[in-house]
Amino acid sequence: MYTALRLQRKLKQRLRSGDAEIVVVAPEPYMTYQPFLPEAAAGSISPRHVVVPLRRVLPHCTIVIGEVSGIDHAKRTATVTTLASGEDGTGALEIAYDEVVLAPGSVSRTLPVPGLADHGVGFKTIEEAIGLRNHVIEQMDIASATRDPAVRDAALTFVFVGGGYAGVEALAELEDMARYTARYYHNIKAEDLKWILVEATGRILPEVGEVLGRYAVRELRGRNIDVRLDTRLDSCEDRVAVLSDGSRFPTRTLVWTAGVKPAPLLAATGLPLDERGRLVCTAELTVEGVEHAWSAGDAAAVPDLTAAETGRTTAPNAQHAVRQAKVLADNVVAALDGAPLTEYRHSYAGSVASLGLHKGVAHIYGRRLKGYPAWLIHRMYHLSRVPTFNRKARVLAEWTLAAFFKREIVSLGSLEHPRAEFELAAGRRPRPGGDDCQ
Repeated sequence: MYTALRLQRKLKQRLRSGDAEIVVVAPEPYMTYQPFLPEAAAGSISPRHVVVPLRRVLPHCTIVIGEVSGIDHAKRTATVTTLASGEDGTGALEIAYDEVVLAPGSVSRTLPVPGLADHGVGFKTIEEAIGLRNHVIEQMDIASATRDPAVRDAALTFVFVGGGYAGVEALAELEDMARYTARYYHNIKAEDLKWILVEATGRILPEVGEVLGRYAVRELRGRNIDVRLDTRLDSCEDRVAVLSDGSRFPTRTLVWTAGVKPAPLLAATGLPLDERGRLVCTAELTVEGVEHAWSAGDAAAVPDLTAAETGRTTAPNAQHAVRQAKVLADNVVAALDGAPLTEYRHSYAGSVASLGLHKGVAHIYGRRLKGYPAWLIHRMYHLSRVPTFNRKARVLAEWTLAAFFKREIVSLGSLEHPRAEFELAAGRRPRPGGDDCQ
């Protein structure tokens, strides 16, 4: 989206005259600002303010909602399956191109853990974030109503696997939200909720450094969160999380955030990939050894020219991806004009992470901050980075209002099955395996 946005500005005259066309193919009609997913899950931000509608911000681009199933770069064509492909019987769409920018990002990296595919949930999309919020509150409803101690214990046990940004921030924000929500239940106390963070290595939040990582562990454990380091999830069959240290936790909530991998699309391009499955790129963000092909973000292995050691690539994070997009767009325009290309260089400025409301850690330009100052910097940084002035204003307004009013504790689980109520009214039985209550 950032690349298309900059190209739209740089090629304004050519787009108007019809000399150029920008086609954006995406599986969803919006871009998700993922750093705000934990706050959306906690109810601090409205879900619609975490996403940016492509058609609004890219009015001069052709937007195609669909999945790219393959790219034939020799013929300069991309095969796209759209929402209409199965409806009109015409099959996949072929889109010809002169220059191709591949930025499909990454997907959750899962492991062959028994039961994970059946009971786990990720945390990379707005649908997963809001679904998880609804689920947590629903589990508290179940625990409040049941007379079975085993069901109550499983409902109030929440297991998160992965100690990176996604896992720690999601757990911290949801624990904050659930602890606040517990005051409205007559038979649930905050200490009844059991939160477990499972991390395979000896530290969490490696991006903020070892010192702040240890502080984050102390902060979480001080909130009665069970942080298990050097521990793996061995199984979650039958809704029982079995850890490598022998612990067993019956649970109805298992969130998997243990890393990402490049989008599977890259394997269908025929372009050079590294050992991790990312596109091998040059510092100018071209695909190495291939003309008219470009990449950036999580899908690209871009040389880090600011690193002391040779052969190192830039980290797959938003800080690099957003900056790479601008250089990529400028280089595409330069290539069209026959001008020299610019190398991507960006020294890592640091990292920020939220540990819940008014709590955080930050490592900025060599300085370590924690607590409220770090949390405030975390919010200020992401507010400055979220696209469009419209989104910035709405998010800021929501944060301001949240300072004066209480949290919302409503679960809208029925959003996941919107026809359930009508089916009941029509005399049909709820779908097997659904979350409908009778």
